[in-house]
Amino acid sequence: MKTHLPKTHLPKVNLAQRKWHVVDASGAVLGRLAAQVADILRGKNTPVFTPHLDAGGFVVVINAEKVKVTGNKEEGKKYMTYSGWKGGEKYTTVAQIRARHPEKLITHAVKGMIPKNRLGRVLLTKLKVYKGDKHPHSAQQPVTIAAAK
Repeated sequence: MKTHLPKTHLPKVNLAQRKWHVVDASGAVLGRLAAQVADILRGKNTPVFTPHLDAGGFVVVINAEKVKVTGNKEEGKKYMTYSGWKGGEKYTTVAQIRARHPEKLITHAVKGMIPKNRLGRVLLTKLKVYKGDKHPHSAQQPVTIAAAK
């Protein structure tokens, strides 16, 4: 006797209905903010979420320089880059990154929370991070979301 396996339901992901969200990072804790943004990018807040499909929306993060880190991470946490040469390791603290490119703090944290594959690289292009409270995406009529404190 043949048994028929149930077919996997694949939802139709309509690219034209992607929502734009604005998150104000001032006063928000970096990790909690990054987890919230990663969920929106993946589409985990939508009823059509499927792990291998891009069902999420766009996220605009403003006031990136005002994001908080807990404990002594401002000076204690170090980000490492490696040039590929002997002795080519460089260590940078959160305070140094915040002074030069505060957008990279949020981008790096969100990048660690999305899949490490082709889908993840596509998802990261839908993240827009800005220093200050101005952004050029007002034509998309983004919805404001309260950041996780």
